[in-house]
Parts: sequence; structure tokens; C-alpha cells
Amino acid sequence: MLQTYIVLLRGINVSGQKKVPMAELRALLERLNFKNVQTYIQSGNVVFRSPEKDKNNLENIIKKAIIAQFGFDVPVLVKTEAQLESIFNNCPFSEAKKEKSYFTLLHAVPQEKLMQSAQSQSFPNEEIRITKNCVYFYSEIGYGKAKCNNNFLERKLKVTATTRNYKTMMKLLTLS
Repeated sequence: MLQTYIVLLRGINVSGQKKVPMAELRALLERLNFKNVQTYIQSGNVVFRSPEKDKNNLENIIKKAIIAQFGFDVPVLVKTEAQLESIFNNCPFSEAKKEKSYFTLLHAVPQEKLMQSAQSQSFPNEEIRITKNCVYFYSEIGYGKAKCNNNFLERKLKVTATTRNYKTMMKLLTLS
């Protein structure tokens, strides 16, 4: 039976670095026998179906294929449709804030003391809520000028993370 997966790549196609054309990425994943491969925008969002049940195995397969095809290593995060939907639906902000929120998906569960330490950080016009698999982030001034960005959270939590906005999360759930 085929399972729907959402793949999030971190740090591709940013300022001309680590270029991964989506058409080439789709073709690569189709050669790996993934079905119904769809990409969304240029930032490394992929939805596909596979009989594979082990997400870690999928992450490793995709990571190795990207290294072989494009010549560089990128963090690969694989979520099931149900996991992504749960993360999205559990956003602790009001609907108005949720629509302007960012979802920083974590590759591993951070240590509790690091989560508490990061949660205690506060910056004007910014709110964060940290769970074991996502940091929910809202900023009145937008993400570009925010202090509590992906790099800040990776440093504080000591885990790899990748951030998507509300619109991207909605689209990925629609595609899945």
C-alpha cells in the first residue's frame, strides 16, 4: 500500500547556492520509484507516494541521491501526511496569527532544557511556542527581520530544522 510523504529540503536555491531545479528533483525521485511526485515552489518541497514505511530510510535514500546527482549534502526531512497535518492543526496561535505564522520543523526532538531555554528568549513583536517536532513562530514584523529565525533556533535547540510559512504548509497539505 502506498503512503503519502512530504519531503522538506533545507537550504537549497537560496541566493544562488545549492541549486536544485525542481524538474530535475522530480525526475530524480521518479527514478527512485516514488509515485505521483509533485514539487511546490523552488525551496525544496516535495509530495510523493511510496510503499516504504521507514521515514529514516527514505531520508537516507533521498539524501544520497541528491549528493550523487547535485554534488552537495542537504538536510532532508520526511513527514507523513498525518504528521504534517497534526503539526499544522496544533498551531497554538489564533487563526489570524496562524495565517501569518511560520512552522520550523525539527529533525529531532531537542533536549527539554534547551527547549525551555529557547522558549524563555523573547524579542519585541515575536512569539514562539516550542514542541517536540515544531517551533511555531509569529512575528508582527515578518520573517525577514525576525531575530528568532531558523538559524537562531538550530543554534539554541542544537537540532537541524527547516522553516515553512502558513501558505506553503497549506499547499503541501492540499497536494498530499
